[in-house]
Amino acid sequence: MAALLRSARLLKCSPAVLLQVFGNSRHVSAAGRLYSEAYGVVPEQSGLVKDEPSVAVRSKQAQQFDWALAKLDSSVRRTGRVTKTLLLRIFHDICRTGYPSGNQALLLLRSCGSLLPEVPLAERVELSQQIWDKLQELGTTYDVSHYNALLKTYLQNEFRFSPTDFLAKMESANVQPNRVTYQRLIAAYCEVGDIEGASTILGFMKSKDLPITEAVFNSLVTGHARAGDMDSAEGILSVMKSAGIEPGPDTYLSLLNVYAEKGDIAKIKQTLETVENADILLMDRDLMQVVFSLTKASHQQHVPEIVERMRHERGYVPDAMNLCLSLITHGHEETAFSVLKSFTGLLVESQTSDSPDLGNFFLRHCANMDKPVENIVGFCKDLKDSGLHSSPLQFTLQCALEAKKTGMAVELMRSMKEEGLPLRPHYFCPLFTHYQKDKNIPGTLQALRAMQELGVASDFDTFSIYILPSFPSVDSARTSLKVIVLDMCVACWFIAYLLDCSIFVVLVLQKLPLCIYMTINVFIESRKCQIGSSLLFAENVAYFLYNLIDSLNETEVHSKEEQIREYFGLLKNMVCWQTLKHSIVNRSVCLLNRICLGPQQIAIHNGLEGKLSFLEKTLAELKAEGKPASSTLKKVITVLCSEERLERALELKTQYETDMTPAAYATLINLCCRHDNAEEALKLKMELARKDSEATLDAQKYVALVRVLSKHGKLEEAIDMLKEMKEKDVQLRESTIGLLTLTMNTAAMKGDANTIRRLQETIFTLGLAKPSSNLCSPLISCYLESENYAGAFDATVEVQKQYNQMPKIHDLICGLVENGDAELLQKVMEFLSQERGEMMMLYDLYFAFLQTGRYKEARKIIETPGLRARPTRVQWFAEKCIAAQQMEPLENMVDMTVKLFECDRDDMYHYLLRLCKETNDWQKAEATWMKMQEENLAPRERTLRLLADILKNNDKEVPFEVPEANDILKEAESMGMVLSPAPYDTLIKTLLASGNIEDAMAVKNIAMAERLCNHFASYRAATDLFLIYLDTGRTEEAKFLLQRCAAVNEQKDTMFTYMLRAAQQPGQVNKPSLPDMCRMKYCMFSPSLSTGLDKDFSSAKALYERMQVEGVKADELTLKRLAQLYKEAGATVPFEEPPESFRFYADKLNKQRSESMEPADN
Repeated sequence: MAALLRSARLLKCSPAVLLQVFGNSRHVSAAGRLYSEAYGVVPEQSGLVKDEPSVAVRSKQAQQFDWALAKLDSSVRRTGRVTKTLLLRIFHDICRTGYPSGNQALLLLRSCGSLLPEVPLAERVELSQQIWDKLQELGTTYDVSHYNALLKTYLQNEFRFSPTDFLAKMESANVQPNRVTYQRLIAAYCEVGDIEGASTILGFMKSKDLPITEAVFNSLVTGHARAGDMDSAEGILSVMKSAGIEPGPDTYLSLLNVYAEKGDIAKIKQTLETVENADILLMDRDLMQVVFSLTKASHQQHVPEIVERMRHERGYVPDAMNLCLSLITHGHEETAFSVLKSFTGLLVESQTSDSPDLGNFFLRHCANMDKPVENIVGFCKDLKDSGLHSSPLQFTLQCALEAKKTGMAVELMRSMKEEGLPLRPHYFCPLFTHYQKDKNIPGTLQALRAMQELGVASDFDTFSIYILPSFPSVDSARTSLKVIVLDMCVACWFIAYLLDCSIFVVLVLQKLPLCIYMTINVFIESRKCQIGSSLLFAENVAYFLYNLIDSLNETEVHSKEEQIREYFGLLKNMVCWQTLKHSIVNRSVCLLNRICLGPQQIAIHNGLEGKLSFLEKTLAELKAEGKPASSTLKKVITVLCSEERLERALELKTQYETDMTPAAYATLINLCCRHDNAEEALKLKMELARKDSEATLDAQKYVALVRVLSKHGKLEEAIDMLKEMKEKDVQLRESTIGLLTLTMNTAAMKGDANTIRRLQETIFTLGLAKPSSNLCSPLISCYLESENYAGAFDATVEVQKQYNQMPKIHDLICGLVENGDAELLQKVMEFLSQERGEMMMLYDLYFAFLQTGRYKEARKIIETPGLRARPTRVQWFAEKCIAAQQMEPLENMVDMTVKLFECDRDDMYHYLLRLCKETNDWQKAEATWMKMQEENLAPRERTLRLLADILKNNDKEVPFEVPEANDILKEAESMGMVLSPAPYDTLIKTLLASGNIEDAMAVKNIAMAERLCNHFASYRAATDLFLIYLDTGRTEEAKFLLQRCAAVNEQKDTMFTYMLRAAQQPGQVNKPSLPDMCRMKYCMFSPSLSTGLDKDFSSAKALYERMQVEGVKADELTLKRLAQLYKEAGATVPFEEPPESFRFYADKLNKQRSESMEPADN
């Protein structure tokens, strides 16, 4: 970069020229500050003395960013803009934490450009300056993305600056520019027609092998045109094509804008025709830029021709409103009004009120920008005469009063009076409120004079609430009011009105003694107001005087003692007292989070006991002795089935047929189905039915029968199985429904549409399952497999009409696109439009074009006027691409949707980065980061973290700051902070799950696991750490942790699960056992499970003896297993063996645990 800076200093064009500012002095001052202050402290960024943010603040930053992003995003989605008020509010809220994040800074800087059409360019630059300085002061670390965002702001606000100085400031801050930086610096040179400067940076990009994108060529079009070389500007398109870059909408828009600056309407029309012939779509928003360029260059006479070409796409109204606002801001309100009149028809259609108010935004902005009153009055007259607004003058007056523009308000009221519109005293209230707040007596008097000039009478509210409190003293008020010739009759009327009503109590309660004091003073001095007259009621007089005196302080009473005594007699025998109470109700909002952790259902699986040979021998002996052998036969068949020995199982079935039970038949039928033996499976099922007509298989075995029978042409028998399921009320679960889908997919692979139809009809008619996309899809797949797209379409129509499902539509459209069957494709599109709506149809076609690599056609679809983002549809295709690791279609979708109305760009790039992570493609991830900067996108923290993970995993530098959770929690510990359980627990579990035991121990070493137990009664993290110690052989650490967190002993659910898992693995008996430390009596059987697997009788015996010594009572399941070990070893069982089966005691224990177990995390 230093070489580039050196070469730039040799340019003939001095940087001073580039720093020249065209505009008022405010713009110049902002430029000076930007370079003397904004970057002056940048070199010190790496060594900021300011404390780092606390973890409490950091934990709020992500939430605050999401809130701010949501607010701004909502505003942009609704209106296409943000207000300065909203932006400043978010800015101040972010600053209030004291530690704004880099992502928040990016969001704020991004909003200081074209998203503020109501704010003059110079103010936008000053605002970006204010944000940059303040956030840097608060410790925000700026990276290259922030500098790029600042560059974008400069370009959007037409701020003239020196690119070389900008690079120098970046270099001094140790921030390296990237491709986006260079692109925007080229644009800055081109804005002023400095092709030589742009060429220098262009050459530098080539030397670094940085790609020259379409954006660079677009800037060169502008640069050559502003340098007066239109031939070269037009020739850029040929250069692009020779470089393999096809000029797109943005390129042609750049060309249109330079023609607009020249006022060459003929060239504009010619270019528009070229664009149309090339099937390139320019949006209404693009044409609005041409309108803006024409108007700024004083060629507004051509604006109507461009406006007529607009198609009024979805989002047209907010875009057109923003164009009007920008034109007004730049001093072109007449052109803005003509644009407004061009789309009022669209506004009328959305009007629901009987009183139209179209054009409010226009009138308000004209008032805020101090446009000439005569122009505003003309706009109001036009709107009213056209029936577009019922009261435009009154609304504009309201805007002027709210903006505290007295002169404009008075002139508007004069116009209203001339038109015979009534003027009300309350029209002046906003002015008086403003003057009262600022103690602006001249302003108050000016407003009063205006009221007199306009013949508006002052009423009680105006005097009492707005006028009198503005004066510092009674004498000041009396003098000022006399100056403007407020005769005493007005004051007397005011007092009389006050006496006749009881509103003076409000004044007393509002702490306005001066107002009351002046009132009595005027009251006393006015002899025209006779207290005993019939005009006033004595009770009201007494009420007034009593409360008046009560409200005065001692000094005020003494100063007017004589005058007050003159009227004090009126209070005799007329004392009325009223107590006023003001109740203040405070509302508290409590958020109750109930964490319900239900008991885990743990299935206990018994191992196989004995060898197959032993069982067969026992079976033969039982048969020879004439004893029942059904149970043993079932066990033998079960073992044979587990070993997939179908032939031997069938032999035993034939040999011992009389001892076959329904359970044995069911097991054997299932084995036949697995072996694809339809004949034997059906034969066994018929035998079972003859033996026991009430015998019922489970759903999985029935579906297995249906599958194998239908596969081998026994469709009627398969349907009989489905009917039997209905008769015996066999319920299908999701897993078995999936097997039904697999069954029909098997038929689809064979092209057997008849079988699929019969099965579907039977399933849905009997109500075994509801029609779903998965169950209906095999019929469509049947035709797609043979590329019979006409048949697939007919089947789609059939399924839609019968079952209201439309599966495989994406595959059908893709097939038609690849096959080039335009006629059938048109029919499909018409059907989809009718059934699902035009927008859904367009998305179906769009995804098909993407999937088949027809990106040009896909772009045309997504640029259809009126199309808006459909997040669920976009997510579906993105997930499909991620699952199939298809980068090209996903990347193209992200690129094409950049201008899609209401498209969440952060979501789009997040999808792309997810695929980059799946494929470990850090180069693509880095390129994605560049594109995000080109779009001036402020990504969410999740997106930045995902990108950071990809780069870190490939040992690449992360070009932005992403705080690590582990570091933040360590920081919290160093500051003595205690957070809620969630972050500690999540971090520890995440570290343990990833096998990062050392880091988990580091977290433990700062007392976090113990703190969760002791401060928050949250034991999951400590329990997990304890079990990790056991698994890794760290017995001493486990004991130490147990001593410090005794409540770990009580985490029954977690410990039970751990012991079950451990006991199922041989070799556990010699490891440090859980009960040795915890004395968890309910888990004592688990080590014996392990000893059972190990066949370690001696260890089991020793364990039992130890349990007796320590007084630990074993449960029945433990005793049952110990008894088995004793008998297998030929030893005498030293206790009474429980008589029931293992399953009985296992179920009993499980039930007891389910009823008594409490959640692990109390």
